[in-house]
Formats: sequence, structure tokens, C-alpha cells
Amino acid sequence: MDLEVRGERLEVGEGKIRSYEDLVVYQSSYELVLEIYNVTNNFPDQEKRELGRQLRRAAVSIPANIAEGYGRKNSSAEFKHFLRNALGSSNEMKVLLSLAKDLNYLTEEQISLINRYDVLGKQISKLISSWK
Repeated sequence: MDLEVRGERLEVGEGKIRSYEDLVVYQSSYELVLEIYNVTNNFPDQEKRELGRQLRRAAVSIPANIAEGYGRKNSSAEFKHFLRNALGSSNEMKVLLSLAKDLNYLTEEQISLINRYDVLGKQISKLISSWK
């Protein structure tokens, strides 16, 4: 299986994936969490507690599921289960961000987050299908 780890393409088993933190999907999802926290800090006060909270929880769920599943990687089926949960949260993020966009809570630059979660979802799907 070919994966990208810290910008380098490699086969699993080469010994370079030592933890979930080495997975590009984890790194990308973690960076997106930090951006979501910054974005939601600028929401109107009521929405910080409502839509903002939902966005933060769904965003955090992605790297958390990747990390938890990787910790159970001795069972491929279990790891894939957690990756599917992460994929579901990535899809949820696209819906919530689209709602925030339509409510005019996002700047033009922040709207690109929707596409970035789409890319992340594709990366997670690829990992699910290629993990042995």
C-alpha cells in the first residue's frame, strides 16, 4: 500500500509510520481543527455556542477517530471502522461549513475550507480502501 507520510511516498511496512501522527490524513485534519477554532471565534455570540460548537466537535472528531483507530490497528477492520467515522465527520463538516457560508459567517477565504474537507474525505476514503 502506497501512502504519503510527511510529504514522502512510501509503502506501509517500511517502518516510517510509527504513529498516527505520521499519517497525512491525521496531520491535515489536525491543522483544519486549529483553523476551525479560529474561524468560529469570529462567529456572532449566539452562533459561537450553537453552530460554532457543532463545527468544533465535528472537526475534532476527525483526528480523534484517526488516532483512536490507529491505536487499534492490530485489527484492520477496527481501524477502518474509526476511519469511516472520521469520514462521516468530514462530510458533516462540509454541511456545517456550507450552512455557515450561506449565513454569511465565513469570509471568501474561509469558504475554501469546504473544498479542503472534500479533499480530506477523499484522502480518508483512499486510506480505508488501501489499508490492509
